[in-house]
Amino acid sequence: MVSIADLPGADGGVRSGGRLIVCPTPIGNLEDVTLRVLAALREADIVACEDTRRTRVLLDRYGVAGRLVSYQEHNERERSDELVARMREGTVVALVSDAGMPLVSDPGFVLVRACVAAGLGVEVLPGPSAALSALVASALPADRWQFVGFLPRKRAELTRVLASPETLVAFESPRRLEASLQALAKLDPDRQVAVCRELTKLHEEVVRGSAAELAARYAQEVPRGEIVLVVGPATPVQPSLEAPLGALSRLVAAGAKPRPAAAVVAELTGVSANALYRALTEQRSTNRDAT
Repeated sequence: MVSIADLPGADGGVRSGGRLIVCPTPIGNLEDVTLRVLAALREADIVACEDTRRTRVLLDRYGVAGRLVSYQEHNERERSDELVARMREGTVVALVSDAGMPLVSDPGFVLVRACVAAGLGVEVLPGPSAALSALVASALPADRWQFVGFLPRKRAELTRVLASPETLVAFESPRRLEASLQALAKLDPDRQVAVCRELTKLHEEVVRGSAAELAARYAQEVPRGEIVLVVGPATPVQPSLEAPLGALSRLVAAGAKPRPAAAVVAELTGVSANALYRALTEQRSTNRDAT
């Protein structure tokens, strides 16, 4: 294992330009690395990575002689302190994860926060992202969406997350995919879903369909590989007008003007003020006709 103290420039000499470069790496196909990321990896004095063996494969592919140090969830805080100290001396550090963008369900948050607190520059390069690739491949609405990392295990929390009114993007493990789809199918069997598997790799697959269809499919087969689950927006539940309309009718009967009263009831109940006013008008008309 390489120690930071053993790397060139560790003698405490002060240099200018110390900073952190956050480098996304390919999520499967090594040809997806960008020219800017390769340039940054060549420039860096230290490459901090989750698994030095996996990162070495990428660097060797492109002839990059990077100095690698381990940076993963078990040594994040200790290693962040060491790297910040080196950057204060002028060292350029490139941060990579095993695949995709660091910090996105991967280590790196502690280091970025530490750099910001120390007044060090943080440069983030664009590059491959499993979440974005899956969102686009899903053919589901992409104007408003949220990424939730890995889906929660507890049923109540999972149900809350799946009720999102926005397109939902989440990582999921093959062994838990069926259970998540079953939970979604119970909430809304017609909800549109895409299971994106092994993106950018040889066996890439995107399966689209309703929650009920995909729950039935994956009850019969256990998928392999890395999975990104994309879930279409939940259909908004229209609140009942019965109770709000009753409250509005009582306010009007007590002397309140219909439109202002409808606005107040709407604010308290979340029901459309226009819908309440129309319902009140129809109710009054029906009552007049009945008499």
